[in-house]
Amino acid sequence: MEPVKYKVTWKTLLLPIIGLAAFFLYIFIFHVDFFDVISKIQHANAYFYALATAATLCDTLFFALAWHSLMGYLSVRISRFRSFLYVWVGIFVDTLIPAESVSGEMAKIYLVNKEQDGTAGKATGSIVAQRLIGMFINISTLLAGATLLLLENQLYGIVLTLIFLLVTLTSLFLVLTLLLCVKEKWTMGIVDATIRFVDYVSGGRWKLSRLREEAKQEAMAFHAAMREYVHAPKTMFTAAIFSIISWMLTLAVLYLTFLSIGYSQISWSAILVVSAIFAAAKAIPVGVPFEVGLPEITLTSLLFMFGVPWDTSATATILMRLLTLWLRFFIGFTAQQWIGVKAITTSTNGEVTVR
Repeated sequence: MEPVKYKVTWKTLLLPIIGLAAFFLYIFIFHVDFFDVISKIQHANAYFYALATAATLCDTLFFALAWHSLMGYLSVRISRFRSFLYVWVGIFVDTLIPAESVSGEMAKIYLVNKEQDGTAGKATGSIVAQRLIGMFINISTLLAGATLLLLENQLYGIVLTLIFLLVTLTSLFLVLTLLLCVKEKWTMGIVDATIRFVDYVSGGRWKLSRLREEAKQEAMAFHAAMREYVHAPKTMFTAAIFSIISWMLTLAVLYLTFLSIGYSQISWSAILVVSAIFAAAKAIPVGVPFEVGLPEITLTSLLFMFGVPWDTSATATILMRLLTLWLRFFIGFTAQQWIGVKAITTSTNGEVTVR
């Protein structure tokens, strides 16, 4: 396996700094007491914050287990550890190339195919199946949160509009994805159109006939994988359970973060809706690496809409993003470097695969 390389440059650090500056400018405009925020961070309860940290790590673990179970059914024999490792690398790539896990998923497909040549179609199928499960969970969370808010007489205004919009858009994308999984001719048409476009842009200089055949073979493997999942209720149930646990741990991170700063007034209905909307907001590819700026502004605003004071909202946002963004980024970077080192070691020892 070839080592995955990443080089840190000043351009890499520039956009995250701009994004952070935008967030701090945002809270300054709304007259947030920055020194009060710093004080709250300094006096945060280490026990609850440690639990939030553990929940962040376990969230990724169960997400990887869900993916591993889906791959295992398709006879893609990759260890749980390597599945876990590849998920971290995907997170690392996602933070650098903001295309809401599309870039990270492509990285995972590449790594799986590198380890087991010819499994790109199956890996794609497992990732799409996991994304479908995730969309079902997100829609269910929004509806459950909306129901609780309705019972509490708090479902109105912009919150109602956001929930309706996100449920509609997610459902539409879910239906379109399912149609692509079923309509093999559509997928083949997309492959042909993409190859023709690349051929046109290159002026016919690139020999794409082999690439076209390989892409079609992988597309056929993808559809074969999706058909297999239809007859694998036990595997889909297992993956769904792992995914639900992963999502519950995501909710726990936000709740434990609030407990760490001594704020327990936020309701679970608010946590459900805020987490689901926040997940959708991160899906917007605005072109800012490290997801910095928009997610922080969105989370702070949503928390304030649910009655959390500005200072507390900003504090919780900063503490949560330290875990869900920066901690995950550095672990992902470490995983990427470890894969590179193991690849070099394997190459030196003359082995074919990395175990």
